[in-house]
Amino acid sequence: MNAAEVEHVYGEGKLVAIIVPHEYNPPTTDFVTTNDRNLQVGFIKYPAGGTIQPHVHLPLERHLVGTGEVLIVRSGKMEVSLFDDSRRLVRQRTLSAGDILVLVSGGHGFRMSEDTVLVEVKQGPYTGLAEKERFEP
Repeated sequence: MNAAEVEHVYGEGKLVAIIVPHEYNPPTTDFVTTNDRNLQVGFIKYPAGGTIQPHVHLPLERHLVGTGEVLIVRSGKMEVSLFDDSRRLVRQRTLSAGDILVLVSGGHGFRMSEDTVLVEVKQGPYTGLAEKERFEP
């Protein structure tokens, strides 16, 4: 994988995760997710002096199945293991500061190789461990 390219990881023909390396810097606005995903992740580019008019988001009701998750490595380094829906390992990658991981389906696990700080974004509220099923690969 070229360090500046977005990597789409598939297992069983289904998107499992999107890995965005810290070097990725598109020349124009670019969403790394498609419009049908529970979460949209993109890079929005504005020129100096550009503005966004003040606004509010209307209270739309949405029906979502599953939990989308985005992890941003703030500092440190970790190895991510990505699994398909059958819990088979499909990819392992080392992520470091500035890398972004969009978890779409399947399973995942992490091993920190340095002290690591992650920024996590997902739909809430988090209901606790009852919404996770742990497994041994």
